[in-house]
Amino acid sequence: MGKKPPHMSDVEAARYAPPPPPTFHVPQPRLWFPWLVPLIFLANIAMFVYSMYENDCPAYLDARVCLFSEYLGRFSFQPFRENPLLGPAIRTLRLLGALEKDLVVDQNEIWRFVSCMFLHAGVVHLLANMFSLLFIGVRLEKEFGFLRIGFLYMLSGFGGSLLSILHLKETESNTVSVGASGALFGLLGAMLSELLTNWSIYANKCAALSSLLIIVGLNLAVGFLPHVDNSAHVGGFLAGFFLGFVLLMRPQYGYVNRKYIPPGYDVKRKSKYKCYQYFFLVVSVIILLVGYAYGLAKLYIEKSRDSFTFVDSYTR
Repeated sequence: MGKKPPHMSDVEAARYAPPPPPTFHVPQPRLWFPWLVPLIFLANIAMFVYSMYENDCPAYLDARVCLFSEYLGRFSFQPFRENPLLGPAIRTLRLLGALEKDLVVDQNEIWRFVSCMFLHAGVVHLLANMFSLLFIGVRLEKEFGFLRIGFLYMLSGFGGSLLSILHLKETESNTVSVGASGALFGLLGAMLSELLTNWSIYANKCAALSSLLIIVGLNLAVGFLPHVDNSAHVGGFLAGFFLGFVLLMRPQYGYVNRKYIPPGYDVKRKSKYKCYQYFFLVVSVIILLVGYAYGLAKLYIEKSRDSFTFVDSYTR
């Protein structure tokens, strides 16, 4: 008694609604805890403080001409006519790893491609770059994680340094280049390519694209000011733009990972990435490899021919 019969008639079956299909919920993307970008921020601040310590303006010049020497002592700035950005002398930047054509090409000090990214010409230069780093980098690290953003930052900075040293070589300039601008422009370039390759997941596409283009244009315009190395900006931006297609790909809208689908529930799943995302990835990898290889070859091939005369006479 009390049990339903094993076989119900059509009238009895109509009393019981069919069970609803099983549902599944795709969890929201997990945000990463940003620690790498703040660490880079602190490293840049520490290097600037150390550069001012090593500079020791009163030891080389009359303390009366050093800016704020009565308050800062050996941390005082060079005279305004020598460094209007409130920072150390060129000799100090060169000593600590600034990018200079003769040292990189003739002395093979290739470590300067990276060290120059953590040096700044002055307080004004440092504050401008660090504000941009925190404003852009923290958001990107939250969304994509420290590993992707770390590779993006370093490879973009290397691209900016490479184009900068090529520009110094072509113009035969004896100036030095410092700053994290190349890496920061790489983050901007990656934001643009990330918007393009992940186009389907953005709700207000035109507004996001136009606002980003305005930000990029304003930052590139700063490069036309005197004593600003715009070649590093362009090199970092191009490297970051193509790296964004490789490192910042997102699954297309509507994609569901199989592990979030309950057993026995058949659902038509979309592919993780669209064809154009794979196309941009392959093309960007090729452009990056060719670009880096061409830049390094152009930088060092003439030196190799001078050192090894048989290179010119060798039959190919």
